[in-house]
Amino acid sequence: MTSPGSQPSGRPHHRPMQRTGEFFDGVEGGPDPLQVSEAADRAAHLLVRGARDAGDTGTADRVLHLAEEEGLETLAELWSAAPADTLAGCLWRLYLLRAWVHADPAGAARDFEAGRASAQVARVVAGVADPPGPEALRAMVDEVLRGIATGDFADVLFRAAAFTRVVAAGRAAGEGSPTADVRRMLALSEQLEAAGHAELGGHLG
Repeated sequence: MTSPGSQPSGRPHHRPMQRTGEFFDGVEGGPDPLQVSEAADRAAHLLVRGARDAGDTGTADRVLHLAEEEGLETLAELWSAAPADTLAGCLWRLYLLRAWVHADPAGAARDFEAGRASAQVARVVAGVADPPGPEALRAMVDEVLRGIATGDFADVLFRAAAFTRVVAAGRAAGEGSPTADVRRMLALSEQLEAAGHAELGGHLG
């Protein structure tokens, strides 16, 4: 699988969308693409913000069931076109990082360790003294994507941004890494960090 740095806006292989459309058809009452998009956005809100009433609880249960039975790829496909400054867009970018770590744990660990050894990583992301390693990042993102996170979502975004910045530094320090690849990884880090600040300010929709 291509790393998020080399293709942060690309789409890894996913399951067909037909069953996903049918699922959200039941939630929203129609297969219209706009309704599916709205339902995907609602699913992102439920996973991050939690259920606030009985109706949300029922929908949240269906969302989690979909993730468990069909895989997180099903939800991620729906979030892939969302802007970086939205909850759905944040979950898509977190999913990319998680998928990369799952697909290439050795490469993720190698880039991360190389980045930690770089003097340029002294200032990673403000407020994150110890960026999470690949396994810690994967566990952290898994909790968010499965709707069981109990921590601060802004902290999740900042820590994911710190991880990505460290990886970018590691790639920059290595031989053979394309400059464009490092820049894309840095851009992903900046998007996550900006979203973290938006979340702290109550502006992340």
